[in-house]
Amino acid sequence: MDRSSSALTWLVPFGLLVVAMVSVPLHLLDARGLPRYRALKAELAEVDARNADLARDNAALERTIEALRTDPASVEHIARDQLGMVRPGELVVQF
Repeated sequence: MDRSSSALTWLVPFGLLVVAMVSVPLHLLDARGLPRYRALKAELAEVDARNADLARDNAALERTIEALRTDPASVEHIARDQLGMVRPGELVVQF
């Protein structure tokens, strides 16, 4: 009994080690493992870049809104460029 129990105490950890050495690489290389992790990491980088672009766009729009609320020159600029408005007495010449 002493000999079989010492073999068992040696064999169980060795068996677990062999199982781990085989199963871990299989799980890493599985479609749900490392390739999926890399794809998700690349997608996260793209989403972060898009979020940064949108944050810059939002900040620019907020500056434009604030200028339109407070600066009469901004309102006049929009009225002239986009709406084609002119002041009374101005002459419009189109080329």
